[in-house]
Amino acid sequence: MKEEYDFANMKSRSNSYAARLKKPVTIRLDEEIISYFKTMSSDTGIPYQSLINLYLQDCVNQQRKIDITWQQDQ
Repeated sequence: MKEEYDFANMKSRSNSYAARLKKPVTIRLDEEIISYFKTMSSDTGIPYQSLINLYLQDCVNQQRKIDITWQQDQ
């Protein structure tokens, strides 16, 4: 094994696996939700978008179902 390696002339390759890990999307969120996760971000040091992703991943892992019931006008 060499004591030193020269990576200056090394050609880079794209990581095809990394592209499949996350997909960029556009989503509209209420200001209150963004503010909440940004506050959590400053408390934890984790970027707020990562926190949102972690929360949604937890929902998937726990198989949480949203309960949407609309009130009917009487």
